[in-house]
Amino acid sequence: MSIEYAIIIKNKTRLEMLVERFNTKAQASFYIERSGGSYADYELEHNTFHAALHTLQQQLSKVIKYKIVDRAFVPSFLFSDKHLIVVIGQDGLVANTAKYANGVPIVAVNPDKLRYDGILLPFDTHNFIGAVEQVLTGNFSAKTVTFAEARLKDGQRLLAFNDLFIGAATHVSARYRITFNRQTEEHSSSGLIVSTPAGSTGWLSSVFNMAHGISNFASGKQKHQNKTREHESDRLVPPKLSNDQLLFAIREPFKSVRTQTNITAGIVTRQNKLLLESLMPVNGVIFSDGIESDFLSFNSGSIATIGIANETATLVTALPGK
Repeated sequence: MSIEYAIIIKNKTRLEMLVERFNTKAQASFYIERSGGSYADYELEHNTFHAALHTLQQQLSKVIKYKIVDRAFVPSFLFSDKHLIVVIGQDGLVANTAKYANGVPIVAVNPDKLRYDGILLPFDTHNFIGAVEQVLTGNFSAKTVTFAEARLKDGQRLLAFNDLFIGAATHVSARYRITFNRQTEEHSSSGLIVSTPAGSTGWLSSVFNMAHGISNFASGKQKHQNKTREHESDRLVPPKLSNDQLLFAIREPFKSVRTQTNITAGIVTRQNKLLLESLMPVNGVIFSDGIESDFLSFNSGSIATIGIANETATLVTALPGK
């Protein structure tokens, strides 16, 4: 089926969100400057983004019709194989869009290389149109991304591009029963992180950094390393995951007469899933990719199965030599 529309996905700039809050740019400027911040930086970011968006629209209009969809409407937008998606913004916008894209090819554009690392943004406004044309002809290179899935007994489900968090919504201990590798324990912890291959260098890496630092402190290595530069090979990093694997880690598990700490991390596969039963009467949540507003309630009686979703994302990459 031929592609009829390009869907441009964008987010509001920080300045646009401030203007919504304070009604005018002048009032937003007054608030920022009075707080000791730099309004000029907000304005520069805003102007740079919209210049990039304007350039993108000009080029895209010569090749295919397009519609613009704001991030807030992505969860309810119906993507189809008649579309291709052009995301312009930060890496997080790519991750958020991918969960709802139904496998539609995504061309991700970095609007501001001086501001965004762009790990998931291989194109800019100078070269993205070549990728669009390749998708239109069906001759394009792409990376397939695996999603993590949390599924409740009542059929509710949530996908994650980078990671899932399962725990308490507030800064209290999460209580749950965990089953993995035919072993079951009752836990009290700061919750779990379940990471996809795409997210293993993000939030999950902070857990490994903490474990590495504490291990060095307990063994007396930290004092020595403060004086000498730590070698890269000495760092504790998450294992490299294949597309059919997820990695979970328990944050700050607490051992007591009631709770255990033998299950602290593991590799989830399609055959070996993770089962969690909530023991939290209130404020239990499951959210994905750091977006706390997009969550499933996970309170007493809820049972969640964590595994690999059937859906995948298609992120367009540059063809060799292009």
